[in-house]
Amino acid sequence: MAVPMRPGITLKLFFAILAASAVAAAAMAFATRWSFQSGFFGYLSHVEAQSLDAFASRLADEYRRNGGWTFLQGDYGRLRALAASPQPVQRLALLDPQRRALVGNPELGDEASMRAVVVDDRVVGWIARTPSRRISTAADLAFQQEQLRAAWIIAGFALAVAALAALVLAQLFLQPLKRVAAATHRLAAGDYATRVEVKSGDELGRLAQDFNGLAEKLERNETLRRRFMADVSHELRTPLTVLSGELEALEDGVRPLSRDSLASLRAEVDHLGKLVADLNQLALADVGALTYRKETVELAPLIEQSLDSYRPRLAERGLELEASLEPGARAFVDADRLQQMFRNLLENSARYTDPGGTVRVALRRAADRLAIDFDDSAPGVPADARPRLFERFYRVEESRNRAKGGSGLGLSICRSIADAHGGEISAAPSPLGGLRVSIVLPAAS
Repeated sequence: MAVPMRPGITLKLFFAILAASAVAAAAMAFATRWSFQSGFFGYLSHVEAQSLDAFASRLADEYRRNGGWTFLQGDYGRLRALAASPQPVQRLALLDPQRRALVGNPELGDEASMRAVVVDDRVVGWIARTPSRRISTAADLAFQQEQLRAAWIIAGFALAVAALAALVLAQLFLQPLKRVAAATHRLAAGDYATRVEVKSGDELGRLAQDFNGLAEKLERNETLRRRFMADVSHELRTPLTVLSGELEALEDGVRPLSRDSLASLRAEVDHLGKLVADLNQLALADVGALTYRKETVELAPLIEQSLDSYRPRLAERGLELEASLEPGARAFVDADRLQQMFRNLLENSARYTDPGGTVRVALRRAADRLAIDFDDSAPGVPADARPRLFERFYRVEESRNRAKGGSGLGLSICRSIADAHGGEISAAPSPLGGLRVSIVLPAAS
């Protein structure tokens, strides 16, 4: 079954503006017509009032000349001739001082205009005329028709201009929306590099800016997703390749089954298990399923526990451990998660700091924030690499590579834990010559 064609938003907006303009033009035409008719009849009434005053003056002169109204008795034609009026009989009447009809229609109604005929300061009669209710002369009628025709021509011209303006405005207003719609289709098809040109600062311009922001985030997320999948597959493939090679060597008899060979296999299995556990930690953090049991604790003893557990590891690497912990610093945290973050940072220093170096941990309070610094000695991290240290699987190849045994996920887990506590984590050059990792947490009230 064929799908009926529906008008687009451009056509709808065009008809909406055109309809509003047509209503306005029609209202203007009718208002003009009503104003003309009411004003024109008012003008005619004013002219008739002036002519009635002049007529009353002429009748007074005739009355004085003839000594009374006998010259008009029953002669409406002469009355009309004196009035110089082409109007029909029903419109004029001459009344005596008591307003009794002498000549003309005695029943002109309450709306009739009356003027006194005064002779020597004495009212000798009244002249009455009904007001105009229609245009009677050919000139008046032609003038009225010309004015009405002009009003309709103006209304038609206004409607044509409104139609042109509606078309232009519809195109003007909807062109940015069309660009956003086209870009949305490309974005939905997977073209995350799509951007919309921002040409204004109004709501349509802000819509384009929001679209560009969304496209940038989607492009960044897609890049991170692809890189993450590639890194995960690479990280999993390496220990599996090592395990496969070791097992094949044992099966072929190239390598004897001994305690050393089993220890090598065990090391690769442990590395694989740690990688999977780290990936699981990050996956739980991403979906908000990583549980936190927070309570107000003092940080100095918590850090001391992590340092005590790592002293043998650091001593084995020939590293000196220093600590400067301000007492009384309390925070609302999950103690286990925080110790996990501390151990990750200590393991990072133990793994990548040159033997004979120093690892220093400091805790200090600044206003309502608590700062924890982990410093180690050389080697340092290049400036362009420091902002990426907390990305998943990122390594500084020169000094902090896979050969050291890291999966590249430890600092990412530290960032997730810091974020979950409303804190911040950052990397900077250390005064000791290596790397400083700073953690800032809100202090407990």
